[in-house]
Amino acid sequence: MKKIVVMGGGTGNFTVLRGLKKHAVDLSAIVSMADDGGSTGILRDELGVLPPGDVRQCLVALSDSSRLMRSLMNYRFENGGLGGHSLGNLILSALEKVTGSFERAVEEMGRILYIKGKVIPVTTHQVRLKMILKDRKLLESEKEIYLSHEIDKGYSKIYLEPFPKPNPHALSEITNADLVVIGPGGLHTSIIPNLLVDGVSKALRESQAKKVFICNLMNRRGQTTGYKVSDYLKEIVHYLGRDVFDYILVNNQTPDPTLIERYAEEGELVENDIDDPRIISANLLGELTEKRKGDIMRRSLIRHNSTQVTKEIMNIVDHL
Repeated sequence: MKKIVVMGGGTGNFTVLRGLKKHAVDLSAIVSMADDGGSTGILRDELGVLPPGDVRQCLVALSDSSRLMRSLMNYRFENGGLGGHSLGNLILSALEKVTGSFERAVEEMGRILYIKGKVIPVTTHQVRLKMILKDRKLLESEKEIYLSHEIDKGYSKIYLEPFPKPNPHALSEITNADLVVIGPGGLHTSIIPNLLVDGVSKALRESQAKKVFICNLMNRRGQTTGYKVSDYLKEIVHYLGRDVFDYILVNNQTPDPTLIERYAEEGELVENDIDDPRIISANLLGELTEKRKGDIMRRSLIRHNSTQVTKEIMNIVDHL
């Protein structure tokens, strides 16, 4: 059985994991711990717990429990004192308090949800993602970076504070993988934060695993405005230390123009400008999603098609 490691955070990981869990593979998700927006941010600040949101999404994606249970874990309260919180985030935070360990909490939640695979925090230390813009303005959290419209004017540094030690289980998974999948996900808020953890980029450079980068569908206005596939690749390679990718999966499908106009405030579709044998070009657009009630974070509504992404990844796996 081939071992696949998926790295990123949030809805990108969810899309990839949901499809891959249906296949006979040994599956692990390595998850960024930089999230501090929405429900997750409130729980971090008020309870001192590690961020549960991206981990919850991965657990639900890998779950073989009932549809009702998966919906329950993603249920988000709309008002009152719990307004904006998802039930799964609350349960993970409570489990961390009861067990005294976030990793143990994730394991127990995995048992509750009958997950197929493992979910592994990239670090078990409290960290904050920060960015210094070219004009010297400091963005002091993942949430501030996520909401910024100034990043495409240039930034001089992005970093985690304090500089965190890696979770040794995450490094081990990378070392022993047959295939590592990076992306899709927020470039500055989901993908790069994993690479900022000490030892992660080194492990990726040294791992004998094949590596695939799944490029985003949409640019984020004010952050990756005008980015093409080469721009995403260049920025990720900068933090990796060298280009490690064997495959680059990009979308070649164009949605109806009326839909592009409707969602124009998100940004434009990412265009492929690379003529490279590593490029795998496919129809990857999924159904449009709507903003969830009670969700205080503004999220992308144009998503990858889980079935098509899985098909392309499994084609790679079949040739390993």
